[in-house]
Amino acid sequence: MNRVLRPFAYTRTAADWPYVAAVTALVIAALWVIWQAPPPGQRSGMELALRGGALCAAATAIGALPVLVMRTIPQRLADGLLGFGAGVMLAATAFSLVLPGLAAAEAQGFSPWGAAGLVSTGILLGALALLALDRGLVDDPLDAQRRLVPSRVMLFVLAIVLHNVPEGMAVGVAAGGALSGAAGLAIGIALQDIPEGLVVALVLATAGMARSKAVFLGALSGMAEPLAAIPSAWAVGVSSMLLPWGLAFAAGAMLIAVGHSVIPESNRHGHGGIASLGLAVGFCLMMALDTALG
Repeated sequence: MNRVLRPFAYTRTAADWPYVAAVTALVIAALWVIWQAPPPGQRSGMELALRGGALCAAATAIGALPVLVMRTIPQRLADGLLGFGAGVMLAATAFSLVLPGLAAAEAQGFSPWGAAGLVSTGILLGALALLALDRGLVDDPLDAQRRLVPSRVMLFVLAIVLHNVPEGMAVGVAAGGALSGAAGLAIGIALQDIPEGLVVALVLATAGMARSKAVFLGALSGMAEPLAAIPSAWAVGVSSMLLPWGLAFAAGAMLIAVGHSVIPESNRHGHGGIASLGLAVGFCLMMALDTALG
């Protein structure tokens, strides 16, 4: 059952160039923010959050760019890439959010049981918040690609943006809390944003949208991450008491994004083995990054 995403025809026109120019400008601006960051010892939590969010946005845009020239992608590969992203997000949830959240709660004077209760409450609040927002858009956002019509294109894009929010929150909370693994978390999420940007742009293109516009919207979806990272960093910077809550809330939102949408979608087309292998690879890569850079 090695199905492929439906091929799509394309003829480049003058109307494509504004979209291509916009994506190029987005990538250049994000890379400029990263390059202009102050030396490590002089960076505030907000600056780290902006830098990490810009890295994720640039990775999403770079991932979407190949759709300008490629015709299709094997469904098996697409499912493996989704599994890879799920693995990165799961490892980030465990090693970069839950464990530091428990440590932060204990550092504030909570007992091990109290810290576990606080983090569990935060996880459930984050999960419920994302489920509520998710239901407000569409019952199963990633399922929209199977029934996508022009009038539902923006709904699909909004659903993808929603699932980028917890990633940005995680980057922002880790940066605002000056966690040692903040850099590894941002790099890991940026790595999984590359295939995510590719898949989003391909889905929009196969739904009948011009490639240039599909790439633009795929790249634009990554802007949710810096936009979520900066206020998250500000919140935990205002009061250190919010750090374990912020980490746990982001972890709960990430868990729902993975379990409710990404994993089911990666297994939908009969390539569960490839998707599961991708999940394991992504998990190990994120774990290694957290260990090496933490």
